[in-house]
Amino acid sequence: MAAPNRIDVHQHVLPPVYVDWLRKHHIDDAGGRALPDWSAKAALALMDQIGTSTAILSVSTPGTGPATDASEAARVAREVNDFSAELVKDEPDRFGFFATLTLPHLDEALAETARALDDLGADGVTLLANTNGDYLGQPEHEELFAELDRRSAVVFIHPAELPGPAVDGIPPFAADFLLDTTRAAFLLVRNGIRHRYPNIKFILSHAGGFVPYASHRMALTIFGESVQQSQDLMQMPGGVAGRSLDDVLADFSGFYFDIALSGSPAALPSLLAFADPGHVLFGSDFPFAPPVVVQYFTATGDTYVDADHSAINRNNAAALFPRLAKR
Repeated sequence: MAAPNRIDVHQHVLPPVYVDWLRKHHIDDAGGRALPDWSAKAALALMDQIGTSTAILSVSTPGTGPATDASEAARVAREVNDFSAELVKDEPDRFGFFATLTLPHLDEALAETARALDDLGADGVTLLANTNGDYLGQPEHEELFAELDRRSAVVFIHPAELPGPAVDGIPPFAADFLLDTTRAAFLLVRNGIRHRYPNIKFILSHAGGFVPYASHRMALTIFGESVQQSQDLMQMPGGVAGRSLDDVLADFSGFYFDIALSGSPAALPSLLAFADPGHVLFGSDFPFAPPVVVQYFTATGDTYVDADHSAINRNNAAALFPRLAKR
């Protein structure tokens, strides 16, 4: 197999100023996993080991969630986005970044969207599936989604801890993260966001959580609700009531999906059977996934025979990010 020349759409950055801020809020882990050491040098070393040409960096959970008010959230978002933009400036062939936003603080999120995309050259934005229990897809997010749709933006959706107590013996990153992504995807479809804003390219982390496996079950739930309430369109968001089952399924399969921690012979068949052609992307989850874990899932993914590896490793992402297609 030729050198993969991968584009990694799920790789994290931990700016020192951000780590210091988290620790001031007494946060030492993300999803039950201790905050790892990070450096651009270590990231590049792993990328070279597995054949990654470019990684699009993002800040993981909890994002700006611990901020005590909107102004603090806006300051932290600016700091981490400025840090990421400088990395890209120094290594434009090797790094890109998804900008951190400030939900649930909508005005600040809109302002940082414009600054990051227009002034900093961000490749898209990151949204957490939920921030302090506030899930994506709520009516109060409409203005942000309308702006992202106007820009035909790429939106990377990363899970956070569920808004409830963790279960002893189950670290949130192991199972809860998958449910969190699935909840957000469900609401984005059920509440009509995917239907009304078709220009947004949503990437779901970790093969979409449970979305491919449970897609028909979720779609039938939404379809059944829409049929039941089709006589009273006020009961369902606009554009959802009365839609066909195939339309609802198309909203789910039209997400993009990265294969971070999911390049396995158990996960890939369901994902590849369900996702729209061209919608499966490479992801590593480094450094929260340590090198040995990244290498394991990369190797198992590369040996899966029923996959277009050139598309997954590079071509699908190059179509999403035209600036990278020339690299």
